[in-house]
Amino acid sequence: MVQSALGALGRLDHEYAAVYFQIVYNALREPMRRALEALIMERQTEGKATFPPFAQQLIDRGRIEGKLEGILEAKRDALLRLVARAGIALTADHRERIQACKDPATLDRWVDNALEAKDASDVLS
Repeated sequence: MVQSALGALGRLDHEYAAVYFQIVYNALREPMRRALEALIMERQTEGKATFPPFAQQLIDRGRIEGKLEGILEAKRDALLRLVARAGIALTADHRERIQACKDPATLDRWVDNALEAKDASDVLS
């Protein structure tokens, strides 16, 4: 079904195709997104790339965002482990603040703070 949709997009003006591709891509669940990305990569390596360049740009942006989220998750996990190991109690609000943080530098600062913190306010300052 996705291949059919992408084939139809190839017949549209690039501006319209980009909008509709983004809608289709956003509607896919993660396993289907990965399958689509693999299909695009396979066709490109075989020299059969039939997708417009904007499709590849969206896939690349998604990969970068996924890598960043993986890095953030690793930093959050490390912070929570350090805090637990130090015996510092966190409230639900503290945990929510940590989980919501999307800035790697802030998470790094909090990890550094956790090494010498006495309580949660020392960590999250």
